[in-house]
Amino acid sequence: MNRSLANRPPCTVLRCDGRPVGTYTHRPQLPDALSPRPYLHPVRTLAGITVTESRPADHPHHLGVGMAIPDVAGRNFWGGRTYVRGQGPTELDNHGSQRHLGWLLRDPDGFVEELSWVAGGRQLLLERRTVAVRALSHGADGCWALDFTTALTNVTGETVTIGSPATNGRPGAGYGGFFWRAPRRSEPPRVFSADGEGEAAVHGRPSDWLALAAEDWTLVFAGATGDTRADPWFVRTGDYSGVGSALAWDRRLAIAPADTVTRRIVTAVADGRLDRGAAARIGAQLSDKGATV
Repeated sequence: MNRSLANRPPCTVLRCDGRPVGTYTHRPQLPDALSPRPYLHPVRTLAGITVTESRPADHPHHLGVGMAIPDVAGRNFWGGRTYVRGQGPTELDNHGSQRHLGWLLRDPDGFVEELSWVAGGRQLLLERRTVAVRALSHGADGCWALDFTTALTNVTGETVTIGSPATNGRPGAGYGGFFWRAPRRSEPPRVFSADGEGEAAVHGRPSDWLALAAEDWTLVFAGATGDTRADPWFVRTGDYSGVGSALAWDRRLAIAPADTVTRRIVTAVADGRLDRGAAARIGAQLSDKGATV
């Protein structure tokens, strides 16, 4: 056997109508400082263009597509440094990990997975993660959708709160939740939503859908439930390209014992640079307001 293949972490290849469009690594081999967690990378358009980036030099803890939260009961499940009120980014030994427990369903076009969010020898959250891929029609050539649902249950017996650098005193940095690290390009991608154009107009604001458009690919993100649509978008297009749906933008999110927080993001992955009209038509079909979910 090829040694590089033998040493590769376990992964699942997702297919849309038989074509490979994404690789999901469920037991990654990563250092603790990156908050080890399952992730999707590479994710590709139907034409084979990669639309994710993993462990880039600027942010080694960015891992393609997945769930990452900088503060769960004071533990870092985002990776990198921890933002501490009054101190700024600080090196702390407080990283947690998301551990694959098993598959409830595993098919070529998706899976249902259980994960344990563990830090300091203690389980904080139990997650049921559902990921599915499907082709999109509605006049969109070369387009498919990644449907990502996360259900986080508090298993500690006491209230657990989720925070972000913004809730710890760094305004505008309310990231944490579903996050998609896109590849760097020589020119920043265009970003626009149902309600605005440009990073300043969409960052930190909720919107039914949001699009990130490079020269040869476009991603259209949509909150597929009312709770998800109420969360603001975290957007970067300058230093790097990334989009997230923020669980705790400016105040901590409390999860009572045995309660579950559920969010669902559906992302259209398209070849080419879509204009606002095309993105709006696709975005309208990606939520529970539309006809295809």
